[in-house]
Amino acid sequence: QVQLVESGGGLVQAGGSLRLSCAASGRTFSRYVMGWFRQAPGKEREFVAAISWSGDSTYYADSVKGRFTISRDNAKDTVYLQMSSLKPEDTAVYYCAARGDRILGVGAKRYDYWGQGTQVTVSS
Repeated sequence: QVQLVESGGGLVQAGGSLRLSCAASGRTFSRYVMGWFRQAPGKEREFVAAISWSGDSTYYADSVKGRFTISRDNAKDTVYLQMSSLKPEDTAVYYCAARGDRILGVGAKRYDYWGQGTQVTVSS
């Protein structure tokens, strides 16, 4: 069992930046691929980014590539999502997730553990 808790969400104006954090506890954090997903009102849950066990590999959705950066600090059992050049369409509840294989996958169903989500609202 892995417990994940997101933080850092809030209200930001378009063009601004925000940094989300996800703190993990339970099983060994470094042996999980970590991902970020988001869900806007009335929309399906959408993949945002994923990062490998060591942090050496990352993968991003086209919609955020070049604007968002995923990173992890295994010594702190924490994964981050640095969001820059934010747009109103980035408004969503953001979730962190963990999976016990080595696949940087985009499908939510393959992730085993989920946080409670943190709201990000980008005003125009």
